[in-house]
Formats: sequence, C-alpha cells, structure tokens
Amino acid sequence: MGKLIRFGVSMDNDLVGRFDRLIEEEGYINRSEAIRDLIRERLVEEEWKEEDEVCAGVLLVYDHHKHHLTEKITEIQHHFYKLVISTQHIHMDHDNCMEIISVRGKAREIHKFFNKLRATTGVKQCDIIKATVGDKIK
Repeated sequence: MGKLIRFGVSMDNDLVGRFDRLIEEEGYINRSEAIRDLIRERLVEEEWKEEDEVCAGVLLVYDHHKHHLTEKITEIQHHFYKLVISTQHIHMDHDNCMEIISVRGKAREIHKFFNKLRATTGVKQCDIIKATVGDKIK
C-alpha cells in the first residue's frame, strides 16, 4: 500500500449517524475502511464505463428440463469463448441448476454476453458481479 493520506469530510449529523449504523451492521471496524470500499466500488464502476479490461462473475439459474436450454447456454458461451475463463455448474434441486461463469475482457463485450444469457427463454435469474482486474485499484 502507498503512503496514507488523512483528509477531513464534512457531513450532516443525521447522514453520519445513518452511515455509522450501516457500517456497524456490515462489520466495519471504522469509517475509513468503509469509505475506502465505497471509493473502490465507484472506481470499478468507472472502469466498466471505459474501454478497460475488466472481470465479472455471471450467475444463472435455470430449469435444466426446459427444452434445449442447456445447449443454448453452452452455445452462447462458445460464441463468447474469448471472454469465458471458467464455469461452475451446480445442481440446486431436481429441476434447477445454477451456473457461475467467470469472464474477462472489454466491458462492452461482457455486457453483450450477459444480455444474451439474460434474454434466453427459460433463464430464471441472471446477475452480474462487476470486478476489476486489479491493476488500477489499491
């Protein structure tokens, strides 16, 4: 970690109180740690707006009994093979499966991949966790 810099932040008392309750519930030991995480989250969002290389986890839940759905999901992954790092397939119950797909590439391409999966008939849930490749955020 680089040199630490201290700075002051002026804030409404009620807002600080709400923030303190929130970070206590989330288990932060102090405001500084919580503020650092908020800043990092915002910086990741900025990376996703630019044409930087980024990472993500895409989560799918679907009924594997749905006609040809598993094949369609696999076909989409093959179409975007340059993005897909790995997949994990989990059997949730007799009918439902969850797939977690790790991807890395340009944000625009990852969004295309995500939207293609999400729009596939039979997919019950599709979420994305945006991440950084880590080279810009300390």
